[in-house]
Amino acid sequence: MAHVKKGDNVKVIAGAHKGATGTVSSVNEAKQRVIVEGVRKIKKAIKRSEATPDGGIVEIDGPIALSNVKKVD
Repeated sequence: MAHVKKGDNVKVIAGAHKGATGTVSSVNEAKQRVIVEGVRKIKKAIKRSEATPDGGIVEIDGPIALSNVKKVD
């Protein structure tokens, strides 16, 4: 069972993004990963489609190990 859930405010306590805070947008318990809004931005290439007619490169929030975050009051 994860110690954080979607919507919780968390602080990153280890890793390259140590000290950053944000809100949890999703939790993957099977892989022990969380996605925190505004932390660990990664770039991803998007193929052309009806939804994105131009395609291109977009920035999304990347996953962080569950053990590297702490719930903040």
